[in-house]
Formats: sequence, structure tokens, C-alpha cells
Amino acid sequence: MSTADPYGAQAHARAMAGTRVQAMPTLPAPEGFVWEETVAAGGYATKRLNRGARLKLTDLEGDACVSLLVFNAEAPTERLNVADTTKVQWSAYLGAGRFLLSDMGRVLFSILEDEAGTHDCFCGASNEASNARKYGDGVNHGAHPNARDRFLIAAGKHGLTRKDVHPCVNLFKGVRVEADGGLAFLGGPFPAGRSLTMRAEMDVLVVLANCPHVLDPRPAYTVTPVRVTAWRGEPAALDDPIRNATPEGLRAFLNVEDHYAR
Repeated sequence: MSTADPYGAQAHARAMAGTRVQAMPTLPAPEGFVWEETVAAGGYATKRLNRGARLKLTDLEGDACVSLLVFNAEAPTERLNVADTTKVQWSAYLGAGRFLLSDMGRVLFSILEDEAGTHDCFCGASNEASNARKYGDGVNHGAHPNARDRFLIAAGKHGLTRKDVHPCVNLFKGVRVEADGGLAFLGGPFPAGRSLTMRAEMDVLVVLANCPHVLDPRPAYTVTPVRVTAWRGEPAALDDPIRNATPEGLRAFLNVEDHYAR
């Protein structure tokens, strides 16, 4: 079947109807879900989620590295602030019971469950230059796409631009600070199937890029798919243990409640 003319191209496209590959959104999402998608190695994804939604990320083969940006969906000038996330919680290490904080002092996501325990708030996203040094190229249309440029494509779907791409957190690949101040990379590969489940405390825009970590020492471009699943739910209740764990955290949740009180 030739695709050299419009009729051939149309026939070819329609012949693909019903074709399924691993890395693609499930449309419509299965009953009870609002988002189900598998993000390929080097891929990206984005979605608006309502307040209270649960977002589950599953490292299907044990070698995913999901760089995450989060925005207030109503006013995307408010976005994830990694520095405040660590400072307000007196810890740079994410896990169950922690939360992601915006630059307005409000909770964007709470972490409900974490089977991984290896995440990174220090190093940020890979970029074209870092990938070019390691793999020989790092451009979006090449074999070694970088997380920052994947962010630009995904954020652009919401009308956002380069200036809106802020520091991210990296999930499933960990970094720890050594006694001498050096950074120790916890890169696995790990057992397949580890997952992380978060609760949206605000209406949010989620932007994901699944690219190798900037500290990954392997010479080959190595990363595996991640499954994204989301479903509706309620935000933190007044007696929620994450909400009430610390005075600083409670204030951040109160800031959210004050925002929605209007």
C-alpha cells in the first residue's frame, strides 16, 4: 500500500485502526480511571488531574527514571518548588508520608504509598548538552532524547513555554548525600513492578519525562517503560495523617484549604 498519495495515506492510516502498542494512552480509560498510559523509554506524558485524584506510577521493568513537573492547573505560574519541598519537611528524601510543595506554600501532591524509596530532589532533568556528552547526541528527534526537551513538548500542550520548565524531582532513581558532601547515585536496576501512589491536593497539571538520570554512569541510553494510572478520589480529610504530621505540613494544607475556600 503506497502512502505517496493522499488516498494511499488515508487507506494506510485507517488500516492501523485498533492497533495496540505498549507505549500509548488507553482511550477511553478503563472504567473507574481517568488516565491510563504507558510511557516509553525516552517518552513523555501530561495530563490535568482534579483535586483528590490518585496518581500511580509503576516501574514496569525496574529501570524507569520519571522526571516530574507539577503546576497549579488554574494558574500555572504556581508550580512545584523542590527547594521548599525539602526545606519545609526538613528532609531531602521523598517517600510515603511526604508531600510536594508549590512556590506558594501549598501542597500539590501527597505521597500515599511508595514501594521504591529511591527518588532524587537534587539533580534535576537531563538536557541536550548532558546527553550529548554521554551518548553522542541529545536532541529530541534523535535516539537519545533528554528530559528537559521532553518537558518542553509536554508543557507546550498546555500553552506553557521554556520559562515555565522549572526544577523537577526524579522518581525511581535515587541520590543520597554522602558524609563528604558527594552525591551517591542509587540507580539499580531494581525489581520490576515498584510503584508510587500520590494524591492531588489541588487541581494540577502533571508533566512526565522518562529519560535516563543525569548521573547514570552506564554508557548506553538505558531506561524502561513506566505505567501511569489515575483515578478520582477525595483530597486530604481533616484527620489525614499526612496533613497533621508536622506543624509545617499542616500550614501547607491550610494554605490549600484557604485557596479553595473561595
